[in-house]
Amino acid sequence: MKPKKKIPKTFISFLLASVLIWLLITLSKEYVTSIYFPIKYGNLSQNKLLQGTPVKELEVVVKANGFKILRTRVNTKNIGVHANALIQKKGTKYYILVKKQKQSIQKQLPSGVVLQEIVRDTLFLEVSSLVSKKLPLKPDVKIRYQVGYDLSEEINVAPDSIIVSGPENYISEIDEITLLPIVLEGVKADFSKKVAVKIPKGIRNLKFESKEIIVSGKVEKFTEGTLDIKYTITNVPEDLTINTLSKKVQITFIIGLSRFNTIDENSFQIECDYSMSAFNNLGYLIPKLVHKPSEIKSYKIIPNKIDFLIQH
Repeated sequence: MKPKKKIPKTFISFLLASVLIWLLITLSKEYVTSIYFPIKYGNLSQNKLLQGTPVKELEVVVKANGFKILRTRVNTKNIGVHANALIQKKGTKYYILVKKQKQSIQKQLPSGVVLQEIVRDTLFLEVSSLVSKKLPLKPDVKIRYQVGYDLSEEINVAPDSIIVSGPENYISEIDEITLLPIVLEGVKADFSKKVAVKIPKGIRNLKFESKEIIVSGKVEKFTEGTLDIKYTITNVPEDLTINTLSKKVQITFIIGLSRFNTIDENSFQIECDYSMSAFNNLGYLIPKLVHKPSEIKSYKIIPNKIDFLIQH
């Protein structure tokens, strides 16, 4: 078996030196080539917004020596394109003539890199107007109360509306802003929660006057009450007299414990519309609650039908 021959160190040194010299000679020459630069759109009017996904890269043909081209490609910086010279095509469709910004782009290139050509002359953009609108806030609250407890008032949202700024085509079509959901379990006391605005998917450049809202509610124990209430019969012709066996009905209601003692017979007004019974050929009257305290959560009238006799 023949022994392996070792490569002399002098040969390796000579080879490396030759490669280095070749590389220096090659990179010192001038070349014309294309480079892709990331685009940064600037100087857009304050009342305008970029929509969709604009062109992200600008291809330019440059002339420079190999060293500068290599350095530029390794450390590619953003090229700023002025978006204040928009030309409207149709609706929200606009375009920019980039070749008119050749001098500005040249100033942004590294020293010694000369701009020869901008490959893509026109950049198309989707631009919408920025508008503001005051919109009400809609809470999304799911509550499970302990047995016997409930809200004593409507849920409060503070603030109840905010100014929203964004694309005109979106803002003009919405009437309210939804809040992120709140889920509460076993509730038996007042609550107050900070909640954020629900950001719609796919809509960019939305700005909210406030992103954190307070949603609160008053909770108390509820109880059941029962009262006998006189009712009145309405729309009876002058030549008729309506007789009923009882002049009262019983109403069972649910109300907060703290307000139970404020309710009496005068808190309710119940009426029976004779004309409705006559029109539908009914042999009975239907008692209806036409007035009740706002604190009443629910109610039931017994009986729900009242027999009557007619006297001419």
